[in-house]
Amino acid sequence: MYEISFPGLGIDGFTIKSVAFTIFGKDIMWYGILICIGMILAYLYAHSRAKFEGVKTDDLLDLGFFVILFGIVGARLYYVLFAPTSFVATGGSFWENIWDTIVNVVSIWNGGLAIFGGILAGFITALVVARIKKIHFPVIADILAPSVMIGQIIGRWGNFMNAEAYGGETTVPWRMGIKRISAEGLYTSSIEVHPTFLYESLWNLIGFVLIAIFYKKKKFNGQIFYFYMIWYGLGRTMIEGLRSDSLYIAGNENLRVSQILAAIVCVIGVALMTINLLKLKKTASIPDADDTEAPDDIFTKDVQEKIASETQKTNTSQGEIKDGGKDH
Repeated sequence: MYEISFPGLGIDGFTIKSVAFTIFGKDIMWYGILICIGMILAYLYAHSRAKFEGVKTDDLLDLGFFVILFGIVGARLYYVLFAPTSFVATGGSFWENIWDTIVNVVSIWNGGLAIFGGILAGFITALVVARIKKIHFPVIADILAPSVMIGQIIGRWGNFMNAEAYGGETTVPWRMGIKRISAEGLYTSSIEVHPTFLYESLWNLIGFVLIAIFYKKKKFNGQIFYFYMIWYGLGRTMIEGLRSDSLYIAGNENLRVSQILAAIVCVIGVALMTINLLKLKKTASIPDADDTEAPDDIFTKDVQEKIASETQKTNTSQGEIKDGGKDH
């Protein structure tokens, strides 16, 4: 249980609980509920965009099922890969430790998902599904990008309910105060930090609004996806640098894995967007065949005009001769 406040904004402390309710002795977490809500809303939005793009509902259902399934797997594997010591069991026999480690790895209900891993796995899955169903991947990517944003916007509030994914301590006016409360109702710690979960949620909300406004005005398939890569990559690069719970490469605190990947994604997005816009501009600058005359056509036209002119002169001369004969 935690007490959250925003002292710089005049918002006094209020209590939040990670557990929403309990069923048959099993705690149902707010994090899981919010993730599910995000998935449902993401699918509904994707359905509306699929109609616009001409993608069949059955194909979208298949796509959604596999993207969500492998997205969860990817999110877990990403976390396990960069925080392996969190799952290694000790204290038992060799085989007991192996079994307990496997159980720890698959127990996603105990936490430990990395959204970046889910995004990467989800889009790879979408690429495979698109190839199997023979759907142009850039079209699928355009549908998925803003849909994923919805999941990210809502999912970050799951981090809020767990009082996690926050940044380092700060004194900025919008800082968030977190006080941990023990089962006995005693405060065990108190910090004031950057609410990085809120930064990312708001950043994605702005990006989603921009996409929603310009989606139907896109100039080529894939443009929405490239914008997502640029927008999310840029925002995550900046925000990740503020977080206090980042995953690191080889334990090196100067190498935040998600920050590095976000920067790479942003650069690739800029490159792809630029290349496609230049291609579009080049295509637009080439005049249509109907608006120009080929050299052969011009030559033929000139010859025809000369023949017609000579014919007219000949006819005129013959007419004059005939007229003169009649007068005499």
